[in-house]
Amino acid sequence: MSAAPKRMPERAVVIGGSTGIGRGVADAWAAAGIETHVFSRSRPAGQGSDRLVWHRLDFRDPEQAKEALRAGIPERTDLACYSAVYFTSRREPFTQVSEADWLDQFAVNVHGLAWTLRAALPKLRAAAPGTAAPGMFLHISSEVVYNAGPNRSGYAATKAAADSLIRSVSQEIDPAETTFVQALPAGMVDSPGIRARRSADFDYSGYMSPAAFAPLAVELARTRGVPHAGEALVVHEDTSWTSVADDLPVSQSRPLAGARP
Repeated sequence: MSAAPKRMPERAVVIGGSTGIGRGVADAWAAAGIETHVFSRSRPAGQGSDRLVWHRLDFRDPEQAKEALRAGIPERTDLACYSAVYFTSRREPFTQVSEADWLDQFAVNVHGLAWTLRAALPKLRAAAPGTAAPGMFLHISSEVVYNAGPNRSGYAATKAAADSLIRSVSQEIDPAETTFVQALPAGMVDSPGIRARRSADFDYSGYMSPAAFAPLAVELARTRGVPHAGEALVVHEDTSWTSVADDLPVSQSRPLAGARP
């Protein structure tokens, strides 16, 4: 009697996985025994970083980024997460946003997502044949898709474009080959990117931890996202999640002082 074929270990890629929500997802997958590759400008540091395979990537250098994705994404990839994000150093009116900041938001939030989809989808779809589960693509979205708000024009425009891109591409791909899920935080998340925008004495006690995304990440890896295919899920501070179809996320925009009601 011949031995059963050895099951290959699962592989995952996390774009923007050195810090923030992406790091929360990457750590959860790596802790679950999944070979996890992180693509980011900075090398992952701290506890658990030794379990992550790092690839340098900077979407503001398009050719370097495309080559990093082409060469670094494993030939057979089961899970992918796009969590790379760029927002300006402060909230400001549309007319005051610099052209460089405007273009960088599109480079990371939209073009980077498109290049990642192009590079990852063939690998995710190739993982499905001969297995009982499809590949799974997780996109980290934002409440700004549903709420917009003042002084966030570039972020709102790019995250809305990214949401639409995911929803459109998901209708082109057989869900038996790749499922698409979006996830977003119910509130502000404590991350280096946010801390760079706050004063040194800011109180983060009301902010979510990136680790709040770990239970959902593990669940999506286990089910390959099938129960939530096509959904956008709001992750809460207590690590539970709900669908935006049931309840829209709360706006994180701050009203302008003296604005008309």
